[in-house]
Amino acid sequence: MNTTKKTRDIQVRSTNLKIDDIVSKLRDIRTASLESRKRHDRPPKLPSRKMLASVAEGLSAALFPNRLGSSELANEGIDHYVGHTLNVTLRNLMVQIQHELHYNSGSEALSPEDRDKSITVTQAFAKRLPEIRVLLDSDIVAAYEGDPAARNVDEVLVCYPGIMAITHYRLAHELHKLGAPLIARMISEIAHSVTGIEIHPGAQIGGSFFIDHGTGVVIGETAIIGQNVRLYQAVTLGAKRFPVDENGTLVKGNLRHPIVEDDVVIYAGATILGRITIGRGSTIGGNVWLTHSVPANSNILQPQTKQRSDIRTRD
Repeated sequence: MNTTKKTRDIQVRSTNLKIDDIVSKLRDIRTASLESRKRHDRPPKLPSRKMLASVAEGLSAALFPNRLGSSELANEGIDHYVGHTLNVTLRNLMVQIQHELHYNSGSEALSPEDRDKSITVTQAFAKRLPEIRVLLDSDIVAAYEGDPAARNVDEVLVCYPGIMAITHYRLAHELHKLGAPLIARMISEIAHSVTGIEIHPGAQIGGSFFIDHGTGVVIGETAIIGQNVRLYQAVTLGAKRFPVDENGTLVKGNLRHPIVEDDVVIYAGATILGRITIGRGSTIGGNVWLTHSVPANSNILQPQTKQRSDIRTRD
């Protein structure tokens, strides 16, 4: 016997991992879990996170072929590249939409109605891509004009995590509106896991939106953000409280996040909670905790810190 093979066989026997036993126990746990949640008969296939990451990458490349597409792309081949990329990417997206619709239906097979809906949703989403590109252009320009460290708009597009998060959000938001909320959430969470910026696809955000630095930013599902708004790192636009019904179950779908009007700047670490309104042109200072509405052109800052000279250290 070959010495290497003999050594490998000895190692396998000595480890004695009992894989079959583990597989069996995991199957039993999985079955019990599905039955306890009344999901045993649900279709097994959810949309694929890996495929949706590829879809988001393909859509970004089609929107910005010169900067996010192939590095070997020649000018005369751009339209062909965009067309081919969209053809492949949108077909893949349609399949993922079918998985979501099938899962939601609970039926054994995808119905003709859901198959038709997947086509309709994909077509409607595709028609929105030019408008998404226009919005993203305004976001990129806002980042360039708002950051003295930015040397050009290309640097903003390829380097800034805020732009990546906003790009995924704008794609996801359209899918959310068109009836694919699970796929929309998965796409936005792909960007969240990479950038540390969480934007729920249900939020409504106007153009020329700039997130500087970005890490720790949270924008909730029912937040509304106007035009030309700038957020810095660790800003939270969140809910103040989570009401429950008579059974103690969370009430979902209520309007619980802030409204931020046009031309507002919110500095690092600010926490803004509840269905309140930040008036147009206001500035919210760093680390402010705000749970009430403020009128237009407000300037909300923390109380001034004071130096004390009467504090003595212990010997």
